[in-house]
Amino acid sequence: MHPRPGALARPALAALALGLLAGCSAAPAADPQPAPVPSVALPAPKQAAAPAAVLAAPPAPGEVRVEDGPFTDRVRLTGLRLDGGRAVTGHLTVTSDVSDVLALELRAAFYDAKGALVGTGAFHYQEEEEASGRHDGPHAGREGIDLTVGADHLTGTPAAAVLSLPVLVNE
Repeated sequence: MHPRPGALARPALAALALGLLAGCSAAPAADPQPAPVPSVALPAPKQAAAPAAVLAAPPAPGEVRVEDGPFTDRVRLTGLRLDGGRAVTGHLTVTSDVSDVLALELRAAFYDAKGALVGTGAFHYQEEEEASGRHDGPHAGREGIDLTVGADHLTGTPAAAVLSLPVLVNE
């Protein structure tokens, strides 16, 4: 005579349940302090994409293009021009929020008359001063700020520039 399959499964399930319950017993802890939480390493923030080595369409002399990005709809850029071929100048106003700007970064890629990359530059801005907690100058979210993005390490003569806004953090 063969035992029924259900008859063999019942003792196995009972043994499994007892084993699980034994692992969950409420034995008194030797140390009343909770176990320390392990630290979590967060990945580094993504860096902005590198500028194009060559523009698809050759630029007009003195042209400053604004690259569409995640923050360009939150600012107004006016008076942009290639100043002496060595810097992009203009005025930026944050239009989405009037709170203090914790971090703002503009990048410029400088191109020659054929559309080849000849240099880059960056402009950094913040309204909260680390030491005093105050910012006495103009505010990007109110009256706006003047900006100058200078070219670093040029390998040719810039004829145009492409401006990008990879970082904008409001309070």
